[in-house]
Amino acid sequence: MAADTEPESEVFEITDFTTASEWERFISKVEEVLNDWKLIGNSSGKPLEKGIFTSGTWEEKSDEISFADFKFSVTHHYLNGYNFKLRIYDAVLSESKCNLLLSSVSIALGNTGCQVPLFVQIHQKWRRMYVGECQGPGVRTDFEMVHLRKVPNQYTHLSGLLDIFKSKIGCPLTPLPPVSIAIRFTYVLQDWQQYFWPQQPPDIDALVGGEVGGLEFGKLPFGACEDPISELHLATTWPHLTEGIIVDNDVYSDLDPIQAPHWSVRVRKAENPQCLLGDFVTEFFKICRRKESTDEILGRSAFEEEGKEIADISHALSKLTEPTPVPIHKLSVSNMVHTAKKKIRKHRGVEESPLNNDVLNTILLFLFPDAAFEKTLDGTTSTDNNNLPLESEDYNLYNQFKSAPSDSLTYKLALCLCMINFYHGGLKGVAHLWQEFVLEMRFRWENNFLIAGLANGPPDLRCCLLHQKLQMLNCCIERKKARDEGKKTSASDNVTNLYPGDAGKAGDQLGPDNLKETDKEKGEVGKSWDSWSDSEEEFFECLSDTEELKGNGQDSGKKGGPKEMANLRPEGRLYQHGKLTLLHNGEPLYIPVTQEPAPMTEDLLEEQSEVLAKLGTSAEGAHLRARMQSACLLSDMESFKAANPGCFLEDFVRWYSPRDYIEEEVIDEKGNVVLKGELSARMKIPSNMWVEAWETAKPIPARRQRRLFDDTREAEKVLHYLAIQKPADLARHLLPCVIHAAVLKVKEEESLEDISSVKKIIKQIISHSSKVLHFPNPEDKKLEEIIHQITNVEALIARARSLKAKFGTEKCEQEEEKEDLERFVSCLLEQPEVLVTGAGRGHAGRIIHKLFVSAQRLTESSDEAAAMAPPEEEFKRIGSAEERRQNSVSDFPPPAGREFILRTTVPRPAPYSKALPQRMYSVLTKEEFRLAGAFSSDTSFF
Repeated sequence: MAADTEPESEVFEITDFTTASEWERFISKVEEVLNDWKLIGNSSGKPLEKGIFTSGTWEEKSDEISFADFKFSVTHHYLNGYNFKLRIYDAVLSESKCNLLLSSVSIALGNTGCQVPLFVQIHQKWRRMYVGECQGPGVRTDFEMVHLRKVPNQYTHLSGLLDIFKSKIGCPLTPLPPVSIAIRFTYVLQDWQQYFWPQQPPDIDALVGGEVGGLEFGKLPFGACEDPISELHLATTWPHLTEGIIVDNDVYSDLDPIQAPHWSVRVRKAENPQCLLGDFVTEFFKICRRKESTDEILGRSAFEEEGKEIADISHALSKLTEPTPVPIHKLSVSNMVHTAKKKIRKHRGVEESPLNNDVLNTILLFLFPDAAFEKTLDGTTSTDNNNLPLESEDYNLYNQFKSAPSDSLTYKLALCLCMINFYHGGLKGVAHLWQEFVLEMRFRWENNFLIAGLANGPPDLRCCLLHQKLQMLNCCIERKKARDEGKKTSASDNVTNLYPGDAGKAGDQLGPDNLKETDKEKGEVGKSWDSWSDSEEEFFECLSDTEELKGNGQDSGKKGGPKEMANLRPEGRLYQHGKLTLLHNGEPLYIPVTQEPAPMTEDLLEEQSEVLAKLGTSAEGAHLRARMQSACLLSDMESFKAANPGCFLEDFVRWYSPRDYIEEEVIDEKGNVVLKGELSARMKIPSNMWVEAWETAKPIPARRQRRLFDDTREAEKVLHYLAIQKPADLARHLLPCVIHAAVLKVKEEESLEDISSVKKIIKQIISHSSKVLHFPNPEDKKLEEIIHQITNVEALIARARSLKAKFGTEKCEQEEEKEDLERFVSCLLEQPEVLVTGAGRGHAGRIIHKLFVSAQRLTESSDEAAAMAPPEEEFKRIGSAEERRQNSVSDFPPPAGREFILRTTVPRPAPYSKALPQRMYSVLTKEEFRLAGAFSSDTSFF
């Protein structure tokens, strides 16, 4: 009793078992992830479709969980509509950690009722080892794996693997239920015979030696320099075998690949095979990153001259202001350039020149075919025949790429520079050819020779800037040539056809019937420059016949009204209008000779738009902008006034802009219906630019006006622009042409093979290129993507040709067999693995057999002559299957990989348990031995 009343002297520690441990929290996190992904409960879905594992698109989602401070990643792998597996992975190396994870997984699966298998990745990731578990109603399946570097001797054949399988399932029944077996052997063919590769490499020696025809420079090479198919893998499969009917041990094997009921083939592609077209374009693209100028590449010493021979352009032009008359042609830029050219060739020996004379002359004749003929005074040039129809989709591809037509000089220049860069001296060769090209352009400008290979007319803004510049130079040559011819005509005839007092006869001689009238009725001017006879070649504003101008009253300026101008002598008439007459005096209205609008390239248009934009939005800026834009209008008004003395603005508008002169029928005082006209509303707006220009315009014919287009100045600007281009700038200008040529080459080669997948890729390349190349300065990364796509297509076509050559599609005599082979080759290109119809007894199977036989003979035979014998003769010589088995040399090499799948259904773990499926997969290669088993147990009756 005393003890009961005494206070307790000891304090006991109280453990709170309601607090969750780290292990319990980890299990809870696994269950939480399963709930979030809705993988709990019965997950039976629709039946699996055949081939869904290979043809379907696998998706995955991941989450992170942690066990204390140790993090794991949980990943769910699934196809659309199917849940397949979960995976928990990290570097789990120890057996205790593995067992802890497996027990956690087992508890989480049991608590949630998840029926999706869950795997844990163990050991190093490169070993791809997993263990796992799957739970269902009354069933648990354990997944186990074995991975060894070397195959144990007792398990190299089927008999040893059966022993492992039977011991693992531990079936208590006697006899054991039969085991179903599926076997797959893979044979690798690596030694392709040389004559199976059809690609002929280019003759480098001939190209370097200069023995290249003009046509070679117009063609891009194509094809792979090595066989793009490195290996052929033949898988022979026995899908349904049973234990007891097949023997496979270390002494004897019934597994003859020829007798296998199923054959399937896949090809291994060479990684990044060297392709000619891809290399050409890639090497040319590399020039874009170079920073050297042409002078730095070729050497500045080549341009140095001694003593009085040193003279630059500015020094030459400064002499024009000196009083001493000096012939201009002796001081022209071209003479100095030609002199420099002679010095270049004198200072630079033949061995120092990047391009030898033979190659250079061949290229120049290819670029300028008219140079092969004697150039006449009129500068007539020959035109190239276009290989593509002008209206074809391929010909008009340059519109999308912003390159140049495939028959143009710019396009051919791009091809030549591409080949020069690859075969003839690289960057130095490119700089040398460009220097010669610029000299040729100046020679043609100064000697009035039109540039062959360029379309007539103003620069085509759909083409690259370099092509526009060459077209601009051609326009300048054409104007200068027409002016010079007009001067010669006036000097020899001593008469002017369009400007005598009897101008009406001249109009009758030309006649409106020879000219087509347009809506505007102004396009009839045509080549009006032919009639010019100005005495000054360089500057039209330097007039010499001022007395004549004073006599005509053209110095009266804008103060002279229509009455005063009516007394002037008409000048600059082209022809008489067929219908219109002047409103106030009834005289016939004459179409004047006008100046043609100044052609412009896109960079000049951009400069002009920037200048106009900088004028601002003020009234003064808007007025100045309008005046700048009306220079052509003012010139045409002056020409019209000179051709039609006494005319009014209404007369000009009726010819120049008929829509701005409105006519309507009215009844006069006498009751007659007459036409009455007036200017449109926009022409009556105060401070209208047309009215101001008309009041400002003087009656000056086009031949005496200041030129709207100064061809001399513009030509020098173009030539200067060409001369200062660095090889990198040149490469960027011409890269669209090179890509254009590469796409045309790919389309041409594809048309010979007819590969549907390649057609789709080419369309994607065209679409991608058209978007990228329309930008002024496309990004290098995007350009590299385009080049990479072209290279991939080239490799794909090369693979098709390689396979066709190996399978001999062209040698098939029967059309049906040829079609089957072509379809088989097409499938090999597009599918990862293709089933061989008829296995070893089909047509494709026999060809594959011959390839292996030939490779075996080449490898194992010591007789070289026998090794090089055609495979058909080898196949015939070998004989029947029994003879081949007795032959010392096997038709096939040892299998590179052997795969076995063993299946059975047995009660486990007790004899009274439910019969459940058991499965074991094994793969045997030279590098590894792997077993993966799925063993099911009955959890209800155990």
